Amino acid sequence: MRYAVMICLVAGVDVVGAVRAEEPAVVEVWPGIAPEEDSYIGEEKVRLSPKSTRKRVEVTESTRLVTNVTKPTLTIYRPAKDQETGTAVLICPGGGYWDLYWQLEGEEVAAWLNSIGVIGIILKYRVPRRPDEIKGEPARRPLQDAQRAVSLVRSKADEWGIHPQRIGMIGFSAGGHLAIATATGFEQRTYKPSDDVDTVSCRPNFAIAAYSGYLKAKDKNEVAPGLRIPAETPPVFLVHGSDDIVSPPENSVLMYLALRKAGIPAELHVYAGTMHDFAVRQLDRPCSAWTQACANWLRYQGFLTPPAQPSKPD
Repeated sequence: MRYAVMICLVAGVDVVGAVRAEEPAVVEVWPGIAPEEDSYIGEEKVRLSPKSTRKRVEVTESTRLVTNVTKPTLTIYRPAKDQETGTAVLICPGGGYWDLYWQLEGEEVAAWLNSIGVIGIILKYRVPRRPDEIKGEPARRPLQDAQRAVSLVRSKADEWGIHPQRIGMIGFSAGGHLAIATATGFEQRTYKPSDDVDTVSCRPNFAIAAYSGYLKAKDKNEVAPGLRIPAETPPVFLVHGSDDIVSPPENSVLMYLALRKAGIPAELHVYAGTMHDFAVRQLDRPCSAWTQACANWLRYQGFLTPPAQPSKPD
């Protein structure tokens, strides 16, 4: 199903990909070769995921995936001009750090964000895991891409019509882990700065994490050892399915408790009878209410109200 003809229901709004006045802009994240990009993994590929049964995931039909990413990019989807709020969200599709669920957790998410007046920017971060990431921390190169992406968007805020303090992240599954890792790891950049963009803050102003994995320590009821929660961690919205066997809900529950203990504003929704990969599609299940709950949270946080215009001089 090509995005140009995609129709989906999100947050009670018909989002029709075909009614775009122009193609989304695509911007490269790095000025040259990305850090630590020293292994050849083949040309970038787009393929379809296999169909599934509703034993592990909520969306069972095939969906487009992207893999073999060596050149990270930002794909920028803008809402209608009269609906813009000045808020932008970097979208991190999931896929276990092996693939990117580009359609389900990228393009469709951008369409939902556009429907609530938010610029959706899909981050094509590096996958699959490189050999030195398979057994260790899987997100090192993706985190480099995400930190650089936040700084890049903020550096282009005036040019792109974005409020520099309204740049958030949303991630799904492994992408949720990446969003949380970026939101909590802003104090130390994970690569050597290369230009002026890297002098701009890489701290997102909020983070949304859906059915995240890798947040819980193995065999322990505590947050994964690679994550810490500094005092300036931005507000976080967490959502999960209670029956998720791919990324169990304890990942989000333990992260919520850790955020609460650290005094960070956070909201958690766990939906009964719900598994993995529900994304933003309107399903005949309670989890479909999460997009509206998230929009309400964004509004409460002040990110869906158009920023005040500077007064004109007399």
